[in-house]
Amino acid sequence: MVSVPWHSRVRHYEAELRSCRAAVASVDFGDYHPLKPITVLDSRSRRGGRKGSTSSSSSSSSSVAPDPLSSLLEGTDPLSLFAAAAEAAEAPTLPHSASREEEVGLDFEPWAAKRGEILARFTTTEKLSIVSGSPNASSPSSAVSEKVRTRLEELDDLEEGSQREMMNLSQQDYVNRIEDLNQSLKEAWSSDQKVKALKIVIQCSKLLSDTSVIQFYPSKFVLITDILDTFGQLVYDRIWSMCSDPHSLPDTFSAEDVNDTAKETCLNWFFKIASIRELIPRLYVEAAILKCNRFLNNSGIQETVPRLTAMVRGIGDPLVAVYARAYLCRVGMEVTPHLKDSLNKNFFDLLASFRQIHGDAVQNQLVLQRVEVPVYLTLYSPAIHWILQCVAYRASDVLLTEMMERCKKLGNNALLLNSVMWAFRAEFVAARATDFISMIKDCDETGFPKHLLFGSLGRSLACADPPESERLPILNEAWKVITKVRNAQDYITCAEIWVEFTCRHFTKREVNTVLADIIKHMTPDRAFEDAYTEVHSEKFLPFLDMFQKDSVRVEVCKSIMEVFIKHQQESTRDPVILNALLHVCKTMHDSVNALTVEDEKRSVSLLINGFIRMVSFGRDFEQQLSFCVEARATFCNLEPVIIQLIHTVNQLAIETRRVMGGSHSRKTAAFVRACAAYCFITIPSISNIFSRLHLYLLSGKVALANQCLSQADAFMKAAVSVLPEVPRTIVVEGKQRSSESFLLEFISSFLSTLLVVPDHPEQGVLYLVRGLLNMVQDYTWEDSSDAKVRVYISALPLLAAMSQESYLYTILNVDSNETLYGGDPKFVAEISRLCETLIGQVLDHLKTLGREEVMHRQGSLAFSLFSCLLAHADLRNNKLNQLAVNLWNLSHKNGQCDTRISVRTLEHIKSQAQHSELSHLSDMLLRLSLQSRA
Repeated sequence: MVSVPWHSRVRHYEAELRSCRAAVASVDFGDYHPLKPITVLDSRSRRGGRKGSTSSSSSSSSSVAPDPLSSLLEGTDPLSLFAAAAEAAEAPTLPHSASREEEVGLDFEPWAAKRGEILARFTTTEKLSIVSGSPNASSPSSAVSEKVRTRLEELDDLEEGSQREMMNLSQQDYVNRIEDLNQSLKEAWSSDQKVKALKIVIQCSKLLSDTSVIQFYPSKFVLITDILDTFGQLVYDRIWSMCSDPHSLPDTFSAEDVNDTAKETCLNWFFKIASIRELIPRLYVEAAILKCNRFLNNSGIQETVPRLTAMVRGIGDPLVAVYARAYLCRVGMEVTPHLKDSLNKNFFDLLASFRQIHGDAVQNQLVLQRVEVPVYLTLYSPAIHWILQCVAYRASDVLLTEMMERCKKLGNNALLLNSVMWAFRAEFVAARATDFISMIKDCDETGFPKHLLFGSLGRSLACADPPESERLPILNEAWKVITKVRNAQDYITCAEIWVEFTCRHFTKREVNTVLADIIKHMTPDRAFEDAYTEVHSEKFLPFLDMFQKDSVRVEVCKSIMEVFIKHQQESTRDPVILNALLHVCKTMHDSVNALTVEDEKRSVSLLINGFIRMVSFGRDFEQQLSFCVEARATFCNLEPVIIQLIHTVNQLAIETRRVMGGSHSRKTAAFVRACAAYCFITIPSISNIFSRLHLYLLSGKVALANQCLSQADAFMKAAVSVLPEVPRTIVVEGKQRSSESFLLEFISSFLSTLLVVPDHPEQGVLYLVRGLLNMVQDYTWEDSSDAKVRVYISALPLLAAMSQESYLYTILNVDSNETLYGGDPKFVAEISRLCETLIGQVLDHLKTLGREEVMHRQGSLAFSLFSCLLAHADLRNNKLNQLAVNLWNLSHKNGQCDTRISVRTLEHIKSQAQHSELSHLSDMLLRLSLQSRA
């Protein structure tokens, strides 16, 4: 083994820190000032219509300071471009110059979010039919122009055999047939059969006038309007493409930007649709292409929407009419969300026609189809909800007041009142909760039960608080109605909404009253078994007794913990809460077994850990430790929870030291030792080897900070003793990986801690360092690994720091080796001998690599050792100086070192040589040659 005498460089840490700080330098900005305007060359251009274009440019200057971007951008800087774009966006001729506040934002629930719910809710077992054509139309009168006659003939001239009625279709067959029609529409369009595509859309639109299977109508509306949406987009894209040669239209185009060919095509589509004789298909198809009005007239949409709104008044069936209004509101919100007057008009027209529901025509139809009035009224809900959502979007509370007054004039129609509470902002509804209760009490319960209205009111009150003085009367009025509901499913659906309101605003007395009423209703005949979903959403422990199935019980426990973690703002020490939640967490813990998947274990552990973090007994540290002892016994099968408990106890020990101000009474010292004992006996139960190592190191640091030297020493020795157990591979994210990098990371952290750990008086000098190095020597490393030697190199900075008179960092009230040995020559000599041994081991390994011709590894290790010597060795020693030069040359042999790193290193040496105590580096610098890669 090569032997080189070691001499540590004397370090002056404070002076080095000062020298590393950036120097303050003055900067001459000349005439520049951040608030002074600069020259900006403004270049604006506007593209005209397709028939020609004009452009204009102007420039202005406000200062003489040069613009560095001008030459690169040829006079057009980014700010000018943004200004030009903003100016174009503000042009008064744009068809949709709505302000940002009027645009539909992410807070508006789109129709697509409601589509699936409607299809799942409104189903039927009745047989359905589809008419695949239309009856032959009568011949147009001679007064009709030839052009109109041609359009009518195109629409009436259906393909032979296409006019047929498909009878006795099941719901699924009907859905499949509608999907086939949608696909046929796309195929006809792609094959340039535009008239056929229009015929398909007309046929589908006619189906919306058919209410022969009335329970299915909302779902039919969803399916048919999907086809209408497809058609509308196809037409719009077609006309858009005609405007895109040679340049595409901007999103904010106006009618003046559209060429004549595109306008004529667009107008032709509107003429074709205007020739449709039947009201319903004409209304729906024109609404589908409403957006295309942008190509014809800047105000076309604003003029068309009121006309279509008035057309709906011609539909006699109130159910058909309300869905037509819903579709008109839908397309209106997409293209003109700022036209609130038209949206409001749709709703007010709906109110005016609502009395038709109780007319003879509707009642006879319900009798014929054997549909009860309550069921029939639910068919209106999706359409009315949607219309009101559009009307109420970003509306003021004044509109809500007007809506309430109109509902009162209609005799407080329950269906409308329910939709109003759903649509408007919860704060508006909560502020008028007493008024709503008065209106609910006056409602006719026939057809729409009052408990559903209280359920809707409760949803609003769950999001916003009513006035404090009104809360108890509101709860009393609501519960008077809820408690009378006899059907268990209806009862719990409504009750679970109001439980949260009760818990948030009232004491345990009111909560217990509500809970007692729920148990009274749900216990007879095991009614709770049919209402697991609703009872599941309750947040109270007594409901756990209702859940007989273990899987359901565990899910309920998860829900309880999720709500607790989410809504509990402050830590708690309430014994009732702690006992209850310990029981909940134990239920989750006990569900874990050998067959439980890792994701489930992780999910349960996260919830339990969230609970543990919320428990705090303030300055009653002993009670906190007792809780952790109980939790360790309760959750022994979940390793992440045990790790969390160890962290909690370590934090408890640190908090104790902070509260006591660093001074230790006998009682405090005993408690801190108890915390250390808890960790020491708990850590071995952790199966993950690296978790164990890091917890030993963490606990050792905490014990050291609390001046528990013997406990800290025990943790450090335990960590060293565990190192040989580290396997060569570990599982990381389901894949086998080498453990070497993780082990090196831990050892580096461990070495940095050893600087402040004093030697044990009954052990030898540097016994922990030696023990660690012996473990590294005996560990079975990978065959082609340099890890062992890299640990040796990492130990050199630690040993060099230990030889200083003053250490880089220390722990308050803990005497490190700098105090114990006081720079004793024998201690320094022992450090030097250990460093010489380590360097010898590294040099022997470098020779071995040279013989094996592994030049890249040899060069990398040589440069690492060189850097270590440069930073920590006293290079005034000739042998160390020569060794450093040899390592430099070896690292650059065969071009194995990165030239950029080498250049920066030489610059650093040159900078360091400017200091008087490091002037000897100048001579060494002359001997360091720079070789580029071959």
